[in-house]
Amino acid sequence: MVRGKVEMKRIENATSRQVTFSKRRNGVLKKAYELSVLCDAEIAVIIFSQKGRLYEFASSEMPKIMDRYRKCTKDAKNNDTKFDRQLLQQLRLEVESINKQMELMRLSHRKLLGYGLDNCSLDELEVLDAQLQRSLFQIRARKAQLYNEQIQQLQEKEKLLLEENRILSLKQLKVVPPRTVVGVAQVH
Repeated sequence: MVRGKVEMKRIENATSRQVTFSKRRNGVLKKAYELSVLCDAEIAVIIFSQKGRLYEFASSEMPKIMDRYRKCTKDAKNNDTKFDRQLLQQLRLEVESINKQMELMRLSHRKLLGYGLDNCSLDELEVLDAQLQRSLFQIRARKAQLYNEQIQQLQEKEKLLLEENRILSLKQLKVVPPRTVVGVAQVH
C-alpha cells in the first residue's frame, strides 16, 4: 500500500498528533542508531514532546557528546568573530583609502576648473598647465576626427543623391512621349 504525500502542517486532532509523534519519534531514534552503527558516527538526538517529556539517543555518553558540541560551536563562534573583526578592519582601511583618493580627485578637479589655485606653487601650476594642454590637444583631435567623419558621411550622401538624380533624369527622358510636330496640312 502506497502512502500519499503528507502535507507539512500542524495536525489539529490531538490523538492523531500524539500517534504521529510517537511513530515519527521512534523512526528518528531508529535512524540515528542505524547511522551510528553503519557509519561509526557519534550521534546525539534530543527530543522534547509537547508535554515536556524528554526522549534521547546517544551513540556514546551524552555528556561527552554535548561537551564536544559546545567546544566545537564555541571554537566556531570565536573563529567567526575573529574573522569578522579582521574583515571589518580591512574594510575600514579600504574605505579610508578610497575617501582619501576621492578628496584628492576633488581637489584636482577644482584646480582643473581654475578654483583653489591660490595655494599652488609655480611647479604645481606648470604641471596643471601641462595637463590642460594635453587635454586640449586630445579634445581638439577628437573634434577634428568627428568633423572629418561627418564630412565623409555628407560626401557619401551627396554621391548617392547625385546618382539618384541622374537615374531620375534618365527615367524622365524615357517617360516623356516623343513630340509630334504639328505642322501645316499639305494639300494634294
